[in-house]
Amino acid sequence: MQTHISTTPFGRRAVSLGMIASQVAAKSVPQGATVDKWKVFYSIRDARELLGATDRSLTLLNALLSFHLEPTLSADGDLIVWPSNEALTARANGMPPTTLRRHLAVLVDCGLIIRRDSPNGKRFARKGRGGEIEQAYGFDLSPIVARAEEFQDLAEAVRDEKKAFHVAKERLTLLRRDIVKLIDAGIEENVPGNWAGVLRTYQAIVGRLPRSAPRQTVDDICTDLHGLYTEIREVLESFAKTQNPDANESHNGRHIQNSNPDPLRESESGLGNKEEAGGTAVEPDNLRSLPKRELPLGIVLDACPAVQDLAQGGAIRHWRDFLAAAELARPFLGISPSAWREAREAMGDQHAAITIAAILQRSDQINNAGGYLRSLTDRARDGKFSTWPMIMALVRAKLDATKPPKDGRGSGPSGNADGGSDLQVSPALLKTLKDPKFR
Repeated sequence: MQTHISTTPFGRRAVSLGMIASQVAAKSVPQGATVDKWKVFYSIRDARELLGATDRSLTLLNALLSFHLEPTLSADGDLIVWPSNEALTARANGMPPTTLRRHLAVLVDCGLIIRRDSPNGKRFARKGRGGEIEQAYGFDLSPIVARAEEFQDLAEAVRDEKKAFHVAKERLTLLRRDIVKLIDAGIEENVPGNWAGVLRTYQAIVGRLPRSAPRQTVDDICTDLHGLYTEIREVLESFAKTQNPDANESHNGRHIQNSNPDPLRESESGLGNKEEAGGTAVEPDNLRSLPKRELPLGIVLDACPAVQDLAQGGAIRHWRDFLAAAELARPFLGISPSAWREAREAMGDQHAAITIAAILQRSDQINNAGGYLRSLTDRARDGKFSTWPMIMALVRAKLDATKPPKDGRGSGPSGNADGGSDLQVSPALLKTLKDPKFR
């Protein structure tokens, strides 16, 4: 007696063209085709995003494959399994019934299984007198055999894409590290060039990188960074050749030994001491009577408004923003990374940043910012430097600039006819400024 094989689902579930396509693909299985069910499952797992499958649906597929007792799936064998919902729930780690039905539908929509529903929707197998299975109603696994090569190709494509993405991120990390260190080398070695502009260009390129970037975006940014890296490298190599035109000293027989291991530091320190001797250093040696509390951020910004031009977004709201602006001001002032590092170690990050902001504010009066910073760092190590007098001097200078002329004629900088000032200073700050130790 011939038995009809069902091709439509039971109940209200409708037939889609995708289901029909899966059934057609299942019929095209070559005779004698055999695949390892777990190897195909691993390929499906790796390519699940391309197939539209989910992790929960793959848990169900794993459970369905476990009901097929043989380790292989053969086109000549019986590929229909008929577990009950209770049995599936047990092998799917207790998945709720509603979730179970939803993800079974996902497997059908992805073309991984085919429903072979009985007239009443039950799953069972009818056996003959000899115990052989004559008719089974449940889930057909034949699409897994028919599409085994397709799943393998998709999985390899996904693995190749992941590898390419990993290589692109490695390249991005190396380029970012090389560019930053080459810029620092150019500044520290006094190589001629607009290093502040180069740093801004680098930050503009990196700023286009989102938190979760696709591989194409990473490749585009790597291309731009490699171009910038090539330009910086050529400048440094050209400067190195001009500084050492004859790298092989054995040609002329001379041997020049530099007894100073850090000439940049010596030159900076020397110039810094000269500036300090000229009256640019206003810090007293006796710091015992200075306030012990930290400088308020508002007073620092009022005394050093120039640093706000380097802030991201044009505003400084927190000390974190202030430190970031100081990091940008360092190469702008031509301060070497080693001088900045020593200042942070001696003063602390916050006071070192305040010092940078004060130097930036008085950049027209300081010829060598790096040497001046090293001089202040040495004073800080000896406990003879505080940022309070430096900031108070800038605030006092700002107040003095707004005072009317002594003869009473004309108007002050604020534009008021009576020479008044628009600058508002709190009484506490005025009291502090009148303290003799800040004069």
